[in-house]
Amino acid sequence: MLRARITGTGSAVPEHVLTNYDLEKLVDTNDEWITTRTGIKERRIAAAGEYTSTFATLAARRALAMAGISPEELDLIILGTVTPDFPFPATACIVQHELGAKHAVAFDLSAACSGFIYGLNMAEAQIRSGMAKKVLVLGAEVLSRVVDFSDRNTCILFGDGSGAVVLEADNGDRGILSTHIFSNGSHWGLLYQPGPGSRNPASVAATIDDKLYYLRMEGNDVFKHAVRAMGDAAVAALEANQIHADQLALLIPHQANRRIIEATGKRIGLPEEKVFVNLHKYGNTSSASIPIALDEANHEGRLKSGDLVLLDAFGGGFTYGSALIKW
Repeated sequence: MLRARITGTGSAVPEHVLTNYDLEKLVDTNDEWITTRTGIKERRIAAAGEYTSTFATLAARRALAMAGISPEELDLIILGTVTPDFPFPATACIVQHELGAKHAVAFDLSAACSGFIYGLNMAEAQIRSGMAKKVLVLGAEVLSRVVDFSDRNTCILFGDGSGAVVLEADNGDRGILSTHIFSNGSHWGLLYQPGPGSRNPASVAATIDDKLYYLRMEGNDVFKHAVRAMGDAAVAALEANQIHADQLALLIPHQANRRIIEATGKRIGLPEEKVFVNLHKYGNTSSASIPIALDEANHEGRLKSGDLVLLDAFGGGFTYGSALIKW
């Protein structure tokens, strides 16, 4: 059976570190409060002159180098993001240009924190159908540009960065075994960015005075839905492949909140040592969180040939999904 196998991983984050102690100077909060409720200790923040495409391009180059292929060999580039460089063109097209991937079709995908899983789903379908042989899938965000740093409920959570994987067609038994994606639009208003858009066009009053440019989140409600949805998505992958959690080598969940991650592990009966966490270093990087974590796990030697690895995400929309991979 033709499978989509990950042959290269890469990631890139800004150099600037914003710690919980730094945030104490901006809003009414403290390190203990943030750590206890989220598990986050610090996050990376893009500098002036750094954009979503900046980190996406660097992560892509690292993934391509590991895979040992040139940009010209790529057939497709899929970039998950909710913070593109521009409303249009797609940031993926900018990355295509920067890489010199002149033969690749490129487009963005908007599924919030589930964007990377959605991208894997589309890439796998392209490869299995024979329409593409080599695909670059990225998650990239500069969330610091849409976060209100006077709102202590949201500014403590988010960070910037990008992760990438190269997928290649393979006739062996390794690669993506299945992907599972879901949406529930009835709760879109619990996590969203009001403007600018066709509902709230750009204007001084609306965009600046009313702070419609900043993301808004009902944290407690989102938490409850995330716990249930990520658990459901994980179970869907296990059941579809008729495996038990004890057969997994590693769970790499979306890095949003330590308690959500712990709840997901418990839902499927996975011990803590088999759940990868780097939330404390980067905060919630939305679509970039899973590919950044996957790259770190890969470089740390935690992924061995033949290992079963489960990816699991939840994001605004609501969107959620999972992917089971034989490494």
